[in-house]
Amino acid sequence: MNESLSNASEKLGLPPGSLIHVGNVHTNETRMTIVDYSKESVEEKQIESVDEILKYKESDTVTLVIIEGLSNVDIVKKIGSIFDIHQLVLEDILNTHQRPKFEEYNDYLYIVLKCLLSEDEKFTVRYEQVSLLVLKNFVFIFKEKIDDLFQPVIQRIKNTKSRFRDAQSDYLAYAILDTIVDQNFILIDALDDVITTIEDDLLNSESTTNTLNTIQKLKREIIHIRKSTSPLREVMASMLRSDSDLIQEKTHIYLRDVSDHAIRVTESVESYRDILSGLLDIYISSVSNKMNEVMKVLTVFASIFIPLTFLAGIYGMNFEYMPELKWKWAYPTLWIAFITITVASLAYFKKKKWL
Repeated sequence: MNESLSNASEKLGLPPGSLIHVGNVHTNETRMTIVDYSKESVEEKQIESVDEILKYKESDTVTLVIIEGLSNVDIVKKIGSIFDIHQLVLEDILNTHQRPKFEEYNDYLYIVLKCLLSEDEKFTVRYEQVSLLVLKNFVFIFKEKIDDLFQPVIQRIKNTKSRFRDAQSDYLAYAILDTIVDQNFILIDALDDVITTIEDDLLNSESTTNTLNTIQKLKREIIHIRKSTSPLREVMASMLRSDSDLIQEKTHIYLRDVSDHAIRVTESVESYRDILSGLLDIYISSVSNKMNEVMKVLTVFASIFIPLTFLAGIYGMNFEYMPELKWKWAYPTLWIAFITITVASLAYFKKKKWL
């Protein structure tokens, strides 16, 4: 059983290039899938050993290898040994707390991205690190979880009319990047629905403490989303500037499209962050307005009852020599005074538009 650490800080004191899985263990199983294709044929299968990849190493076909589940360090180590991948790159693959980045080496490219998926209506975001190794005829995908995220890419490969059949590994890498980046649009749509619901609640004066909790939760979530999506522009810009022979000139137009999508995602996240800040201000104003309304009502009642209490206080002193106490019409007269003062006060407040 391979050791796994929760945080990168736990590697303190270990030498550079120490191959230890860092992050949450989402699955103890490691699933390896190979999709090997050329213009004439496609082969897809799951493999049990890294050694089964060797037979594709010298072929002219393009081979996609998907490694799902990173707890088995030996698999990553063996792939690194077979394809001469630098130890620091392998260390980064196993560390799932990486920032999205692009690194260029002599014989391969290394790309790290974060895949973001919204899991439920409450906008709980699932984060998954995806690492790519792009070689001349190979593309390796290293994922934290076992899922069908790249099944659409595999289906496109199987399509005989697909552009994949005539393209090299750089186009396959583009398709993978495009799939990951476009997942963010689904996330943005889910975020838009949640924010629209909050806006409706605030405008309809239905905001509660739960609304505040939701806004605060979304603000924290957007910070994490921004950390995962903001570097995408830098990653794509670096790829477009790359002079590597592994990225053909004709692939640049597709990479520019992914770059455009990354910019749109980043701008959307920024705008929603501003919207949430505005919603928080609206919520605070709404609570203040409600408090003001309550205070206004209480003030009106207090203003009406102050003169009434004054009169009641005078005639409640029970002095012996108070002529009004012996007067036959004193009691109804006092009630007439009470009613007159109340009506006059309400009319005055209405005229001043305090009500």
